[in-house]
Amino acid sequence: MDSSPPQPQECATDSEERPRVDKARRRLPRNQREKLIVAEAIKFFAEVGFEGQTRALAQRLGVTQPLLYRYFPDKEALIDRVYKEVFLGGWDDGWRTALTDRSTPLADRLVAFYLSYTKANFSFERVRLFMFAGLKDESIANRYMSHVREHLFLPLCLEIRAEAKVARGAPVSPEEVELVAGLHGAIGYVGLRRWVYQAQMPDDLDGVIVELVRCYLSGLPEAFRKIAGT
Repeated sequence: MDSSPPQPQECATDSEERPRVDKARRRLPRNQREKLIVAEAIKFFAEVGFEGQTRALAQRLGVTQPLLYRYFPDKEALIDRVYKEVFLGGWDDGWRTALTDRSTPLADRLVAFYLSYTKANFSFERVRLFMFAGLKDESIANRYMSHVREHLFLPLCLEIRAEAKVARGAPVSPEEVELVAGLHGAIGYVGLRRWVYQAQMPDDLDGVIVELVRCYLSGLPEAFRKIAGT
């Protein structure tokens, strides 16, 4: 939490918030107010990055900075909550099950996954927070990439091995992980172009996602066979 002292009129009680906050808002139950703070924090950090000060966030909310201390003891606790809401909240545990269901062709599974993944994660707030986390907060970026590695990269490597008919009992290699990470990065770059670079985008983004997946998948099995030496 930034250490700048509160203004004299500030205090930590709900009843003494700035007059411009209406009575209905002052009377919000604790859980609703906490959700309101988190929702605004997501927008705030997406706009200014994780270096944004909680005093500015409190002003946007129309509450006192000390009031934020009652819900989140410090800025790191608030960022941790944002991480859980944005990074883990945008992940569907059912994706892994569907991705490893070999009764469906791998190309169809991958297309379905990335269409669902992009719909869940390609918003202004999520894409920009992913970017800021990578630039300014290694702990968040590392936590999220560990999650993606466990729940996407490693299972997908095994599915591509099966597609390539590579019988390997060895652990997934760094080379294999990098190949599937390349596909994930290509998909993620679409979101960066839209919400970070403000680039002109095609009307049919789903079509772009589908073709990216099919393009990468056309070469991945052969690449895995070369890595396996078969």
